[in-house]
Amino acid sequence: MAQEPDMRIKRAYEPPSGDDGLRVLVDRLWPRGLRRQEAAIDLWRKELAPSAELRIWFGHDPGRWDEFRRRYLAELAPKAALLDEIRRSAAGRRLTLIYAAKDEAHNQAVVLRDLLAAAARTIGE
Repeated sequence: MAQEPDMRIKRAYEPPSGDDGLRVLVDRLWPRGLRRQEAAIDLWRKELAPSAELRIWFGHDPGRWDEFRRRYLAELAPKAALLDEIRRSAAGRRLTLIYAAKDEAHNQAVVLRDLLAAAARTIGE
C-alpha cells in the first residue's frame, strides 16, 4: 500500500516555517499586502488556480462548494503535467500548498491537496 504523501495547506498570511518543505502558491493573484520576501514562496503555479470566472462565481460561498469542486477538477483535468511537476519537485519532502482565502475549509488548495493525494495513492497501487 502506498504511503500518504506529506502535504499540508497553509494561508499565505501565516508565517513560513522551516518544516513547510516546498512552498507552492496556488492563487492566480499575489496575496494582497504580502511582500514576496516574507512569503518565502518556492514556486508560484497560478496556472493551477481556478479560472477568474470560476473564482468569481464561487465567491467563497460554502453553499457552492460541491459544484465549485466539480468545476475546478474539470479545469485541472488537462493540467496533469503541472500536477506531476509539483509532485516530482516535492519528492522526499513535505509539500505545502499556499493560498490566501480566509476560509480554510473551502478553497482551491483543499481541492488540490485531495487531488494530489488521490493521484499518489493511485500511482502507489
